[in-house]
Amino acid sequence: MPLFAVICRDKPGALQTRLDTREAHLGFIRETGIVRMAGPLMEEGEMRGSLVILEADDLPAAQAWAANDPYKSAGLFASVDVVEWNKVIG
Repeated sequence: MPLFAVICRDKPGALQTRLDTREAHLGFIRETGIVRMAGPLMEEGEMRGSLVILEADDLPAAQAWAANDPYKSAGLFASVDVVEWNKVIG
């Protein structure tokens, strides 16, 4: 099954939105079961985005996952890119 990178950048000054929505986001990850690795993007010691690697049937399925992420619903992100990703190392 192909892998997809979901690369999200937070809106400036949105750290509180991230913190307030974090448990819902983590619950969504557990519930959907397609996340292979994930973590926040860090800038100046602060969470300012997300990198999520999904194992999904196809690009539309990965895009649908990203569209339903509670972070997205909360308006956290300035941008979201979903691209197929090929694991080479790790």
